Amino acid sequence: MKTIGLIGGLSWESTAVYYKMINEQVRERRGGLCSAPILLHSFDFAEIVRLQQDGAWNEAAQTLARAGRQLCDGGAGCLAICTNTMHKVAAEVAEAAPSGIPLLHIGDAVGAAVRAAGIERVALLGTRYTMEQPFLADYLRDRYALSVLIPSDGERDAIHNIIFEELCRGIVRAESRQCLKEIALRLRQEKKAEGVVLGCTELMLLIGEDTGSFPLRRFDTTALHASAIVEFALASAPAETVHR
Repeated sequence: MKTIGLIGGLSWESTAVYYKMINEQVRERRGGLCSAPILLHSFDFAEIVRLQQDGAWNEAAQTLARAGRQLCDGGAGCLAICTNTMHKVAAEVAEAAPSGIPLLHIGDAVGAAVRAAGIERVALLGTRYTMEQPFLADYLRDRYALSVLIPSDGERDAIHNIIFEELCRGIVRAESRQCLKEIALRLRQEKKAEGVVLGCTELMLLIGEDTGSFPLRRFDTTALHASAIVEFALASAPAETVHR
């Protein structure tokens, strides 16, 4: 099994979910006492947020690329950025990695799942950076021929604040869950959205377990990305033969 290199701490709450999901899936698929070999670079999220707010994306790209190289030097056989927003610098991280060590892009995991579901029009919820800048929406449009819809300006502001002022601080509020439901309902009614991409890895902390009552089919980027990482890492890996 390939060693997985995770670029995390973006925030640590969602990185912890990645770690848990990846190991649970490896245990389920390989059996016994198997778990995933993982190398993790966990940032001080406050430093990354400062770069985002300052628009210092070149510095952010260099920072994440450096972390990726360190993980590769430590033996990682693949890289993954454990957040949607910082996929803005995914190309720079991928280019800095040694030849043969891929960056597993979150957009591929999401695009393939949406297409497999037979859906073409999806709403994209996430940070303001993810909703307003084209790095993820264009990725889904260009590579998977999806129509990507975003909320209104006021709704984008509300979602952004829920992410940074609540979820990234470990706060989960029923009022915020209802807010997201209402935004999704409007996008379904007014823009004919067929599904919703939870385009921030923290959003699943708020509505990932909400079954049945959400107005649109949800595509949880955290879960989809974690599954794609496991699929790649387990390619040709033998099953465990000792079960206890």
